[in-house]
Amino acid sequence: MPDIWDMLATIGKLALYAGFCGATGLVIVRILFEELTTPLWLRMQKQAAALATLGLIAAGFSFSLRGASLTGDAGGMVDAEMLNLLWQTTVGDALIYRVIGGMVLLFGLFLGQGRPWISLLGGAVGLWSFTLIGHVPELEQIALRLLLFLHLLGVSLWVGVLSPLRQLSLDEINPASAAEFGERFGQLAIWFVPGLIAIGAIMAWLLLGGPSALLHTQYGQGLLLKIALVSAMLAVAAANKLRFVPALRRAETGAGRRLARAIEVEAVVFILVFATTARLTSTLTLPG
Repeated sequence: MPDIWDMLATIGKLALYAGFCGATGLVIVRILFEELTTPLWLRMQKQAAALATLGLIAAGFSFSLRGASLTGDAGGMVDAEMLNLLWQTTVGDALIYRVIGGMVLLFGLFLGQGRPWISLLGGAVGLWSFTLIGHVPELEQIALRLLLFLHLLGVSLWVGVLSPLRQLSLDEINPASAAEFGERFGQLAIWFVPGLIAIGAIMAWLLLGGPSALLHTQYGQGLLLKIALVSAMLAVAAANKLRFVPALRRAETGAGRRLARAIEVEAVVFILVFATTARLTSTLTLPG
């Protein structure tokens, strides 16, 4: 039976990924596609604020959960002595980055009409916190931490596109906006998606130590599941780019609804990828 603390740690990490990557991604999309997202900005602000709040709550929960995990009972979540010890470690450093990042992200969202560059700074601080704890920092290579940070920024952009593109695709009056949005993102994806895959492959190789660990360790098997999920997501994204977005450009009947459904499938797979990553980084140990 799975350990309750491992399960809760995975849930907390999943919420951290969804919160900070989702909120930061919406801000990046606003900056890159300002003219196309202006009609959606109020909705995007609310979504980003909700996700940033989720990230902040998950940050506090995950920190307290470390105390419970170490003591073996729920009392560790409020044990002042245990939490004070954690505060003096990189776990405490990560919490500081997440709280500061989340608050700056929220501040930027509601400053005047919104200041996405300020929010992006906050989101970047929050994302950097993931380079402080976990398996990658254990390798003690600053270049690898930078690669992980860039990887998270790219993932955030991809996640951030899903909601506004889905909303635009359901606008039957002006399908051209969704088509242009999808095409422009597709042009970006040609460049950054291969980069995401390359960075992921580099990190996996360094963490596993060799291909045999993929089959013979729990960590490797979890990574294989993640690879399968990412492959499925890439297939859906390819269908969007090659089939659904062009159909929307041609104003085919029902094209917008088909694109919206494909995006919904992509979002579900993204959640599964985040969940798998959360388990890999929270509960499984590295091979060897």
